[in-house]
Amino acid sequence: MAKEPTNATPDAGAAGKAGAAAGKRKKEFKKKRERRVIPHGLVHIAASFNNTQIAITDTDGRTVCWSSSGAIGFKGSRKGTPYAAQQASLAAAGIARDQYGMKSVEVRVKGPGSGRESAVRALAAAGLHIVVIRDVTPIPHNGCRPPKRRRV
Repeated sequence: MAKEPTNATPDAGAAGKAGAAAGKRKKEFKKKRERRVIPHGLVHIAASFNNTQIAITDTDGRTVCWSSSGAIGFKGSRKGTPYAAQQASLAAAGIARDQYGMKSVEVRVKGPGSGRESAVRALAAAGLHIVVIRDVTPIPHNGCRPPKRRRV
């Protein structure tokens, strides 16, 4: 003999009403996130031959926003062009200025790429006041031994 489910109890109707009441709770309102205002920041530009990356940080080094030639939508060899670097720099500077209220920046440029100067110019054109431009390209002081000479 199989057992039949006993759903027809007098308490089942009351439990159903209580469950419906529990489902209709008061709407919880989340606090609106405060806009973090960062008046002064650092811009790190890494310009390689194939791409240009821009990271905007606060003075402690915490990344606020970033962009790169590839993230803007350029592909292949066009990522290494000065125009792509300019577009990436404008995008990052626009976010920093509008969302975080950034006004002045220190610029640190690293790498040998062709987008170095155009990225810095675009920052100024976006309305950020450039305080210092510093070249932080790593230079070896006769560190690693170079690979042996190629024989063809």
